Amino acid sequence: MIEYALLFGLGFLTAAFLVFLVSPAVHRRIVWYTENRLKATMPLSPQEVRAQKDMVRALYAAENARTAQDLLREREKSLSLQLRHDALAVDAGRFAAEIGELQAQIGEMHVEAADQRSHLRKDENYISQLKTNLHIAEQSAANKESELTTMRTRLSKLGEQADGLRIDLAARETEAESLKFRVNALRDERDTLRQDVSLLQKRAKDAEQKLTQQQHMVIRLEDKAARDSASATEKENLVARRQQEIAKLKEQLKAANAEIRKVNRVLRDAGLAGMVAEMPAEMTAEDTTTSTLDTAMITAEMGEDVRKRSAALAERLQKAKAVTGRDGAIREEIASIAANMVALTALSEGPASPIRTLLVEAAEKNTNDRVSLADRATAIIADPPSVR
Repeated sequence: MIEYALLFGLGFLTAAFLVFLVSPAVHRRIVWYTENRLKATMPLSPQEVRAQKDMVRALYAAENARTAQDLLREREKSLSLQLRHDALAVDAGRFAAEIGELQAQIGEMHVEAADQRSHLRKDENYISQLKTNLHIAEQSAANKESELTTMRTRLSKLGEQADGLRIDLAARETEAESLKFRVNALRDERDTLRQDVSLLQKRAKDAEQKLTQQQHMVIRLEDKAARDSASATEKENLVARRQQEIAKLKEQLKAANAEIRKVNRVLRDAGLAGMVAEMPAEMTAEDTTTSTLDTAMITAEMGEDVRKRSAALAERLQKAKAVTGRDGAIREEIASIAANMVALTALSEGPASPIRTLLVEAAEKNTNDRVSLADRATAIIADPPSVR
């Protein structure tokens, strides 16, 4: 605390010392400014004094002239005011008469005012009703304003949606243009495809006609194959019976050959050469019988082969109804089976069969390059398949 007091005293003394040092310079400066001011305001010569007096006289004369002019103006104003006072007095008399009339009118107006007050009360009641109605109308207006604000917001939203829809519409229009171009291209493609379809329909009709013809042919061939299979089964039965007969004949032939050999040995031992010379004829008969038996075996084997091939052909014909493009192979197989049947019949009938002569005549009449049924049958008869 003492330190603060000492510091404060030291600061105060320092400030007083500084003021003591600066005050002579400030005093000298003030004296200098005062002397210059006095020199500037005090006259320095008699001419300046006279000039100042003349200036004062001129100012006084100008002030007197101004005052005289003001006096004249005031007099004119007072005269005009007097005239106006007279006119106002006349007007006041007139106004007094008018005031009397107006007072009478005021009395009348008091009566009218009473009537007006009654009307006013009625009007006030009506106004109060109108105020209530107005308050109700204001409430409804406020509600309508709120509805209007909501409608405005909805309208703004609808405007935004409309802008979006316009943008979408523009995009859709561009898409529609592109789709129109695509539709035109598709129409061109449709026209070309229609032309192609018409051509394909014509081809399909032609193919259907050919297919119906082939189906009719297949039906005929199936009937023929059925008949051939029936005849083949009959021939198989016949061949089976013939084979049984052949087996019996072979056994009898073996027994006869054994007896003949015994007889030949006995005759040779007895020295009967003439009887031995007669034996080749019997042996020739034996060879003929053997060839007949071989032919029967060949026909039986061919009949079995024809039956199997006919069954396989029937299956192929059933499959050919769904799969096309194999007509040539089927025709070739049918021709081969028919040739085998003809050859089988000719071999079964033997060398005296009329089929051989008919085949020769048909081969001579055939001038085409195509292999005929007669050529096939002749080749099979000339080189029958070997017995297994």
